[in-house]
Amino acid sequence: MRIIFMGTPEFAVPALDILLENGYEVVGVITATDKLGGRGGKQVIQSAVKKYAVEKGLNILQPKNLKAPEFLEELRVLKADLQVVVAFRMLPVAVWDMPPLGTFNLHGSLLPKYRGAAPIHWAVIKGETETGVTSFKLKHEIDTGDLILQEKIQIGAEETTGEVYNRLMQLGAEVVLKTVQLFEKGDIEMTPQNESLVCKAPKLTTENTEINFDDYAENIRNFVRGLNPYPVAWTTFEEKKMKLYKVQTEIAEHGFAPGEMVTDGKKFLRFAARDGWVYAEDLQLQGKKRMDVVSFLNGYRVVDG
Repeated sequence: MRIIFMGTPEFAVPALDILLENGYEVVGVITATDKLGGRGGKQVIQSAVKKYAVEKGLNILQPKNLKAPEFLEELRVLKADLQVVVAFRMLPVAVWDMPPLGTFNLHGSLLPKYRGAAPIHWAVIKGETETGVTSFKLKHEIDTGDLILQEKIQIGAEETTGEVYNRLMQLGAEVVLKTVQLFEKGDIEMTPQNESLVCKAPKLTTENTEINFDDYAENIRNFVRGLNPYPVAWTTFEEKKMKLYKVQTEIAEHGFAPGEMVTDGKKFLRFAARDGWVYAEDLQLQGKKRMDVVSFLNGYRVVDG
């Protein structure tokens, strides 16, 4: 079976690796174009998938325009039977409908829940106790195709998105392999998504990662762990941006306005929430290093309020 693999970040690398390890012929790898970054903005930054593909000597394509006639011709020449997509961008119909067996995508949620750009983050943010990965057949509307396979995992009460991400990355690779094997056997059974269960996982921005202290303390705790390690939940502290990587909570009555800060100047720094307190444990003030709250208070004079 001739396979074209499409993906960009680290999340996609184990899926590509497992196909090669199981002897599948990957005739092309489609990934994002190189970017300039690093110190001075002059360092060429390659995607994680490209770095892996270079190491394995694979055929790499990095189109700027997925609808460009020359790119579509490059795909046709590869004569793929199947295309596999893991964490890539939206594909035009001319691309996903090209192979005889079509194209399937791996998504980091239990579709139809958490359709969108940040499914792992939002599952943790919303306090879900389980999540998983889904393989589904691509069609035009994003994340809406018929389901092929799903595998679930539990989310621990203290787990961060980074920890869940690492486990789903490995589980996703196994689901990709199983899905390819089903296509190879011609043993595909697909299930339409239940539209009544749809919820969204929108792209994370500066605006929707700010902490709303006029919320319940437990919701805020989930919000913080759901944005750890990236892009990190934040609030404004003495007119500076403060990132919170880890917090603990206390349910208690108080007479403070949401977001008001109280500290003993030595061991604790807490913010008023709707039903209690949110205690900062691991934080980073703008212009400072990341540190635990005791180290922060030892080196920074904080005034209540």
